Amino acid sequence: MSNEATGPLKGLRLIEMGQLLAGPFCGQLMGDFGSEVIKIEQPTVGDPMRQWGRDKINGKSLWWPILARNKKCITLNARVPEGQEIIKELVKKSDFLLENFRPGTLERWKLGYDVLSKVNPGIIMIRVSGYGQTGPYSHKAGYAAVGEAMGGLRYVIGDPSTPPSRAGISIGDTLAATFGCLGGLMALHNRHETGKGQVVDSAIYESVFNMMESLVSEYHGTGLIRERTGSILPQVAPSNIYEAKDGDFLIAANQDTVFARLCEAMEKPELSEDERYATHEARGERQEELDKLINEWSKTKTVKELDNILDSAGVPSGLIYRAPEMLEDAHFKAREAIIDITDKHIGPMKMQNTFPKFSRTPGNVRWTGPDHGEHNEEIYKDLLGLSDKEIGNYKDKGII
Repeated sequence: MSNEATGPLKGLRLIEMGQLLAGPFCGQLMGDFGSEVIKIEQPTVGDPMRQWGRDKINGKSLWWPILARNKKCITLNARVPEGQEIIKELVKKSDFLLENFRPGTLERWKLGYDVLSKVNPGIIMIRVSGYGQTGPYSHKAGYAAVGEAMGGLRYVIGDPSTPPSRAGISIGDTLAATFGCLGGLMALHNRHETGKGQVVDSAIYESVFNMMESLVSEYHGTGLIRERTGSILPQVAPSNIYEAKDGDFLIAANQDTVFARLCEAMEKPELSEDERYATHEARGERQEELDKLINEWSKTKTVKELDNILDSAGVPSGLIYRAPEMLEDAHFKAREAIIDITDKHIGPMKMQNTFPKFSRTPGNVRWTGPDHGEHNEEIYKDLLGLSDKEIGNYKDKGII
């Protein structure tokens, strides 16, 4: 593990304010690809993500080392004038300021874009929130769960016999963070052209809504309301989870040519010419019937047999992976999708690598999530040029 950044964002600096996931995941993405990320936390208490997670080692969160990797953590009270002046000094030397407070919070702290853009006209402010910076709901508290519901995702997840479900991850937060990162880099390109920064306003509900395909267009045009459909997509067949002798197996062969290859693999080539199944539309009309037919064949095979047969036939298929399968998989290993790294509190650990891959300037994980205020001296002395006496005075006042 090297502390030297290798990614395409090397040379850029981002100030991360806010906490939990919707903003900090954006900071993680920026840091993964070389940006210097300076994370600001309150002097008395750190980001709750230092404690969150479903399990711990040595009393430490296993989520924090990932979410805060490659970041430099400093303590600073942004609620007081002295702290606000320090943030302005940081903004003078930075390219991005990232925040995910409730809209209006930075304005109350006299750190709105109108103020910071005077300090640095090129600053790009990435703002991640539940409902966005404008509109009648902008003032409301908004977590990922609410944004996923409002954006349409929750309603369509799950089995039709049960209430709306959720994904097993905070997908609304990470989508909003990803769109915030994308928007920040678009704004960076524009700054190269104009010299001016701008605000990137990424709302959780809109980030989710953006992924909802033709949901609104279908309702507006035909009155169709998409419902929960369990493990299938209506009219897309065959594409489902099927039984094997020793487990479950996913087969996706909904394209005409791929379905023909599946039929050959099943030793029933005549099915691809059968008018009941020959076209995408026909298969969609007989989706349940077709799934039963395929399941009758699949359950005569083991998972390994299915994998070999369908791989040889060129039919997209595979196992339903959990962490154990990921750790043992040859493809994960060959592409170094999972890395080994040492955290000073947890010890040796495994985590996902940086994605996507670059041929010339790949991202890299340089260190895991730092301690609370670990980089105070580096940032305050080396970057801002504060003296030991000044730093001591700020500490005595509870500012840093």
